Amino acid sequence: MMRVTLFGASGLLGQDLVKELNDEQLTALSSKDVDVRDRARVSKVIRDSRPDWVILSAAYTDVDGCESNRELAFAVNCEGAVNVAKAAHEAGSRLLFLSTDYVFDGSKRSPYEVGDARNPASVYGESKTRAEEWLVEILPEVCIARTSWLFGHGGKCFPSTILKLATARPEISVVNDQRGGPTFTRDLASALVQLCRASAQGIVHVTNSGNCTWYDFATEIMRQSGLSTKVKPVTTAEFPRPARRPAYSVLSPDSLNAYNVRMPEWQDALRRYLSDTSVAPRP
Repeated sequence: MMRVTLFGASGLLGQDLVKELNDEQLTALSSKDVDVRDRARVSKVIRDSRPDWVILSAAYTDVDGCESNRELAFAVNCEGAVNVAKAAHEAGSRLLFLSTDYVFDGSKRSPYEVGDARNPASVYGESKTRAEEWLVEILPEVCIARTSWLFGHGGKCFPSTILKLATARPEISVVNDQRGGPTFTRDLASALVQLCRASAQGIVHVTNSGNCTWYDFATEIMRQSGLSTKVKPVTTAEFPRPARRPAYSVLSPDSLNAYNVRMPEWQDALRRYLSDTSVAPRP
């Protein structure tokens, strides 16, 4: 049995991690329990729980919000991560840190490998990039799990937003020039726990297999849910957002497969997500 201390237990991923870690000795902490910016509090909870692994999924993930709240983004995503890493180091605990495809600028046209150069194009991506760099200095054996396009139950996500819009409108417009890998939090949680059990270290890319554009994703949501709402493809330029998104951020599965961990296809993940909502998926 592993002793695990989880930061971010109430988040979209955190809720599935709590379920996945049900058979372990788990200390599950939400942002209300511990603010990662409070170094003394972080140190105390890690010292008291004496975990084999600390999993840090707590973050300020509002990508557009980060653009206008740069100081907060770095305080939580970078300085907060450093606080957790230092406390884990002092306690002799391993650390698994959740990172993002946004550490890349999206200029590549083949899946990103773990050794590809970071070049974030947004404040959110910058804050995660800097955290990655610092954590390796503090804990050389840290496991950095980069993921992308998360969806799951217990919070706002792309499929839930699309389903809500589809019930209210005859047509919805969705960006068709950004390509990435949708990732179901339930599958991600399972993979992360497997990585802990395998004593993983270094950078690992963890997404459901396959890739698509947001338009493709929305179209598949419509198809599986049996809704007749028309999905119209549009360009990023037609839908400007405060934060720049990578045009291509597909993450290669090679680093994950090296641990004999394989993720289901994103379409299968979507089917299972929809089967747990009020919308029954089509085969």
